Amino acid sequence: MEKLFHLKENGTKVSTEIIAGLTTFFAMSYIIVVNPGILSEAGMEWGAVFLATIISAIVGTLVMGLVANVPYAQAPGMGLNAFFVYTVCFTLDFTWQQALSMVFICGILNILITVTKVRKYIIKAIPLSLQHAIGGGIGIFVAYIGFLNVGIVDFSSGVPALPTLNQPNLWVFLIGLVLIVVLLVLKVKGAILIAIAATTVIGIPFGVTQLGETISFTEACSQLPTTFLAIFREGGIMTLFSDVKKLPLVLITIFSFSISDTFDTIGTFIGTGRRSGIFSEEDEKAMESGAGFKSKMDKALFADAAATSVGSLFGTSNTTTFVESAAGIGAGGRTGLTSVVVALCFAISAFFSTFISAVPAAATAPALVVVGVMMMSSFKDIDWGDFDEAVPAFFAGIFMALCYSISYGIAAGFIFYIIVKICKGKIKEINPILWVCTGLFILNFILLAVI
Repeated sequence: MEKLFHLKENGTKVSTEIIAGLTTFFAMSYIIVVNPGILSEAGMEWGAVFLATIISAIVGTLVMGLVANVPYAQAPGMGLNAFFVYTVCFTLDFTWQQALSMVFICGILNILITVTKVRKYIIKAIPLSLQHAIGGGIGIFVAYIGFLNVGIVDFSSGVPALPTLNQPNLWVFLIGLVLIVVLLVLKVKGAILIAIAATTVIGIPFGVTQLGETISFTEACSQLPTTFLAIFREGGIMTLFSDVKKLPLVLITIFSFSISDTFDTIGTFIGTGRRSGIFSEEDEKAMESGAGFKSKMDKALFADAAATSVGSLFGTSNTTTFVESAAGIGAGGRTGLTSVVVALCFAISAFFSTFISAVPAAATAPALVVVGVMMMSSFKDIDWGDFDEAVPAFFAGIFMALCYSISYGIAAGFIFYIIVKICKGKIKEINPILWVCTGLFILNFILLAVI
């Protein structure tokens, strides 16, 4: 273990990494049943997507753990799966086979920009103040996900409001939130995981913890051939380029997939990796070096890009680095052993999905909220008294939650950073890569508005 993961060097131990892995898994395990539920609306077999989700998560997360040695987990991303179904399939009228084909091309494109180090140079180009803002913003975003998952923010009246506290899941959530805060304040080891487990049990008498309704592993296996390598069969990747009139739309859609996937990952790595030391001195030195995959960041970015292509081959939308990995990092995860534990949990879940899905959102949401609290410490490194620095930082941090998108938050930060620099006559301070990225974001917004 020590030789493979360098536990002592990273200031951790096996037990801590195992707890962190379990914490991350239970914080993101909802994707096992949610992703097939969404993609099946496009006509895909539920069982096939169920297995594709698990396989892509295992592959991507294992590469993260064994090759990059970082505590991040991968799975088909929320938001990207909705874009796949409701925009690409329903609005743009592409088949799910064609949508999978575009995801595959997106993955190949992301691999290319990773191998050529474009992704890493983008990270290097982001100003330090914005990096701190992204870290704190992801904290807000993670906490917001937790609140939304249990409906603690009610939109039924047309404006956000606190709902009436007469719903069992809200009481279970509040009990779990108090419990996790108490355990963390008392510095109990494994506090987050203990709280998730205890809150799941507490949810039983409330009727919140219930066994999920899923199909058997055998039935899921029988459905997998319907999506496996479907992009290379009739109606797949070749049909994307058969109609010249639709080619611009195809390219726009692939671009939208790619830019969202890329900046979601970059935001997650910056937000959770810098302060925790996962991507610190080693990565800074690697950024100054030449070609070659020498650093954790290189390998982690490659794992993220490759997982998308692998997932599309089996039958799922873009696989991305889950922001819920922050829960495991908050529990002390620092090496790839955390990721290996997550991958093993995903493998086991293929046979016990009914029980895994029994962990309610009310049990995992408190973990996301307190991790958000931890991550907001990044805001303290921003000079809020300097309006020039505060404006881009504010929009980068707040828009992640308001737009429910890490990439949109980064886009807002980039745009206002450039506006401020132009107004101050400091255009030369803007990194050329930042100009390009901001232009691509604006182009993406325009194209999405047009289609």
